[in-house]
Amino acid sequence: MKVGPLWHAFQEHADAFRVKLLHTGQHYDPNMSDVFFRDLGLPRPDIHLGVGSGTHAEQTAAVMVGFEKVCRAERPDLVLVVGDVNSTMAVAITAKKMLIPVGHVEAGLRSRDWTMPEEVNRILTDVICDHLFTPSPDADDNLVAEGIDRARIHLVGNIMIDSLVRALAKARTLALHAELGVPDGSYGLVTLHRPANVDDPANLKRMIEAVAALGVPLVFPVHPRTRKIMEGAALVGRNDGSGGLVRLLDPVGYHDFLSLELHARFIVTDSGGIQEETTYLGIPCLTLRPNTERPITITQGTNELVTLDQLQESVARILAGRWKKGRVPDLWDGHCAERIVGVLRRLRAAPAA
Repeated sequence: MKVGPLWHAFQEHADAFRVKLLHTGQHYDPNMSDVFFRDLGLPRPDIHLGVGSGTHAEQTAAVMVGFEKVCRAERPDLVLVVGDVNSTMAVAITAKKMLIPVGHVEAGLRSRDWTMPEEVNRILTDVICDHLFTPSPDADDNLVAEGIDRARIHLVGNIMIDSLVRALAKARTLALHAELGVPDGSYGLVTLHRPANVDDPANLKRMIEAVAALGVPLVFPVHPRTRKIMEGAALVGRNDGSGGLVRLLDPVGYHDFLSLELHARFIVTDSGGIQEETTYLGIPCLTLRPNTERPITITQGTNELVTLDQLQESVARILAGRWKKGRVPDLWDGHCAERIVGVLRRLRAAPAA
């Protein structure tokens, strides 16, 4: 969702840039990878490293070894990385050690939680990148507080919203909720995949029981990571007192998921991107985490951090119409990728120091 808008924007500037798309293979499940290339109108990657699964160290090392070979063969003038996954950090470190400039899209986000692998990835990536493309003013402030030169920071808006805006027309033609037998605006949409939430089967069981006890229809597309833990702990197929109200699905495509968001009454999640999407769409969002690297979704948007103990009361407030309305943050307008390419054009045209 973050690479798609960039690729399309670069196609509009083919006179200035020759772009190659590299897929590390960190996300390899067809339902979490191939379907997004199709839905986002992306071509087949020019290069596929195929690193697959493994521990954090194994995955990071495999990306670094594979990408180093690519850099030797291609000698790119610039490498752009997005987000906060292991591939982001691994590619950035590899390119920087080979003296290749690196840009980070979605820079400056901070949860202040060092137990999150993503927080380690974000901070290490931002420290070494030459160009930092931020989604919101709080991200700029984080970078400046960490000693980053303002000349490296470019406030460009939220790249995720570019994909959302592009996909909305298609998503509005779909009605997966109707196929599932849940009326428009009557159900909650659930996503859970953070290691802190799902890796401990006992904790995951408590989460499933808590959402099932809400007493409203729920649609739950299950991440492969979560599905694996559920199957290992014999949690798949449990109703947990919900009266069959929980619909467990395999992961769905981007357009189908947006359609489920558009028709949901509320969303329960631990995903960063969904916090942003719900803020743009004006949908109540309950984030089952103690912190977020996207505080603007709370201060300006429709998101709130909740514990399992607070979940029932929060949903009751939503159903009673007592949830905050929020607003769309500045520069979350679908033109982030254009601004990034514009910055790169200006940097390229600037005389050497």
